[in-house]
Amino acid sequence: MSTSFSKIAALAVLSSAVVFASGCANKRATSEVVVAPLGIPGGQAGYNGAVIVDNSNAVITGAENLQAVVYFAFDSSEITSQSAGVLNQHAGLLKSNPAAGVVIAGHTDERGSREYNIALGERRAQAARDYLATQGVAVNNIRVISYGEERPAAAGQSEDAYAQNRRAELSY
Repeated sequence: MSTSFSKIAALAVLSSAVVFASGCANKRATSEVVVAPLGIPGGQAGYNGAVIVDNSNAVITGAENLQAVVYFAFDSSEITSQSAGVLNQHAGLLKSNPAAGVVIAGHTDERGSREYNIALGERRAQAARDYLATQGVAVNNIRVISYGEERPAAAGQSEDAYAQNRRAELSY
C-alpha cells in the first residue's frame, strides 16, 4: 500500500509541475509606465519620473528666478523665439553650474489620443533638450519625460486652456 501511495504522490507532484510549467510558458511579457510626482522640495534629492535630481541650493535658488515653462503651438514641438529666450536663461544657469541637472517634462492639451499625446509631449521635451544642447549645455545633465495630457496646467476646453497646457516645464 505504501508503494501505491508513493506512486500516486509522485504522479501528483509530476502533474503539478507540468501544469505549472505550461502555465508559465503562456504568460506574456508586459511593461508598465510609472509616473512619479514632478515636484520636489528645494534642495532635496528626490524621485522625479524615474530620474534622480540632486542640485545644490545655489542652482535651485538660481532656477527660482527663471521662467520654468516654454509654450508650443498646436500640434507642434517647434521652439519659438519666445521659448528660445526662456531656454537661453536656463542654458546660462546650467553652463555656469556644469554639475547641475534638469528634468524637462513635456505636456499637451487633451486633444488627440493618449498615445499621440505622450509622443508629442516627448517631442516637446526633446526639442527643449536639443535647444539647450545647441547652447552648450551637457546633454548628460538633461532628462526628459512626457506626461502627455495627464497633468493639465489649466482646466477647460477653451483655446486659452489648451494653450496653457501645450508646454514643457523645466524642473531642478
